[in-house]
Amino acid sequence: MAQLANAPKEAEALVSFLNAAWTPYHAVEEASRRLLDAGFQHLQERDAWDAALEPGGKYFFTRNSTTIVAFAIGKKYTTGNGFYMIGAHTDSPCLKLKPVSKSTKSDCVMLNVETYGGGLWSTWFDRDLGIAGRVLLRGPDGGSLRQRLVRIARPVARIPMLAIHLQSAAERSEGFKINAQNHLAPLLATCPRANLSTAKSATSSSGPSSSAPAPPDVPAAHPSPAVAAALAAMAPKPSTIADRHHPLLLDLLCTELGCRPEEIADLELHLCDTQPAAIGGACDEFVFSGRLDNLAMSHAALTALIRSTGGAAGERALAQEGGVLAVALFDHEEVGSESAQGAGGPVMRDTITRVATVMAKRAQTQAAAASPASASASTSAEGAAERCLRSSFLVSADMAHAVHPNYADKHDPGHGPALNAGLVVKYNGNQRYATNSVSAAIFRELGAARGIPCQEFAVRNDMPCGSTIGPILSSALGCLAVDVGIPQLAMHSVREMCGAADVAHAVRHFAAFFEGAGRMVAGLDLDGPPPVAVPAPGSLPEIADPSCQHCAH
Repeated sequence: MAQLANAPKEAEALVSFLNAAWTPYHAVEEASRRLLDAGFQHLQERDAWDAALEPGGKYFFTRNSTTIVAFAIGKKYTTGNGFYMIGAHTDSPCLKLKPVSKSTKSDCVMLNVETYGGGLWSTWFDRDLGIAGRVLLRGPDGGSLRQRLVRIARPVARIPMLAIHLQSAAERSEGFKINAQNHLAPLLATCPRANLSTAKSATSSSGPSSSAPAPPDVPAAHPSPAVAAALAAMAPKPSTIADRHHPLLLDLLCTELGCRPEEIADLELHLCDTQPAAIGGACDEFVFSGRLDNLAMSHAALTALIRSTGGAAGERALAQEGGVLAVALFDHEEVGSESAQGAGGPVMRDTITRVATVMAKRAQTQAAAASPASASASTSAEGAAERCLRSSFLVSADMAHAVHPNYADKHDPGHGPALNAGLVVKYNGNQRYATNSVSAAIFRELGAARGIPCQEFAVRNDMPCGSTIGPILSSALGCLAVDVGIPQLAMHSVREMCGAADVAHAVRHFAAFFEGAGRMVAGLDLDGPPPVAVPAPGSLPEIADPSCQHCAH
């Protein structure tokens, strides 16, 4: 089983990333910070890019603050060359607050939540939960909004399990069955204590809240003030943030953000396990954390891109690079990817089209200035994006299932990935994964040339197979793709685990991909004309000679 000397260092870097990235918002914020520190330029999608993009440049942009795309353009990029990209995702199964989270049960303040993704919800019971996400605040003029990220890191909520003494005999024997609507509401406080905590802030506010709706004007034609008052009371009123969320929750948020409740226009908040990520096991060979699926792959891809394009060695490599090296970390993979910021949306095609078009026009302009007669023939911008796509290669990076020692029969014989034994290449003939023999061979060869191990996974025939962004992106873009991932245990639990050495394997393998994928793809011709068959000596039939009397008969 392969181990790497730098495994603890790489694992510690992942732990730091996990502890900063409680939600997709925080993951993108942390990724943005690291890219800026590495010299990447922040772009806005709504701005023109033609003046910003240039060979050798490094860039990134975000969408919805939950998806981020970073790319570095090789100095030797020419029209039609491809993107060599790694795709992962920033989201994980969790509990999210509903638009109206205010709830009380049995004199307790609860949070009304919804399940996001396919979590192992039983693991969320009896965990110390914090709250994190984004809050939208009204501007001073009342006509603008600004986004603030928030993280309440202390344990403010909990979902208590039902004591075994209160479970029926059937529940004990069959296992406690969770009703997501009835059983997953986190407990925030008791009502009496919550009322005491919020009383001070309520009495300190002078006058009516600025967000409270004004009573409607009553036309003079109304027959009496009493009727007018009754009609006004019956009229629908816009809901306020205090109508939708408990004052205690709003107080917690305001304390973190330094704002007033009436400034909060809306919010998107997740419940998060407060236990930090850690390196563990008797030999310190594992990483224990929530959100390994899929922040471990997001971190590895991001780290590999930064290292492959940074420092003296990275700058030299980028100076010789003819393609575009890219990482895309998408939101909403856990719920199907069908959103503006998901892999099923236009993010990646938009990016490739814009970059390929800008670079093609730049090359054509430069060629025309240097040699007007030959410019159109040598640097045609026709089909620049389409040609780029057909030259591109995608690595879909999502965590894989390691063999569970207590449930080894859940894996197909010969396809049981081990912890700390390298990335897993995933196969599925029914296209649940995007891997084929060509993409698998390229990815495997790039690692083998550097001594990096690799494993294979295919699901049992009697079990359903999960899927990834690989088939979504490869079918939308029309590019070669391979599905890979770090093997892990307890996927979609609130607390997962993977091998510390595999974190280093992933970073090194992705760096090898960025270093060599362009050369391997450029040397590959799958769709050229068939080779001309050269007959073996003596295999051709004799051709008759009409001048020969024997042949004539």
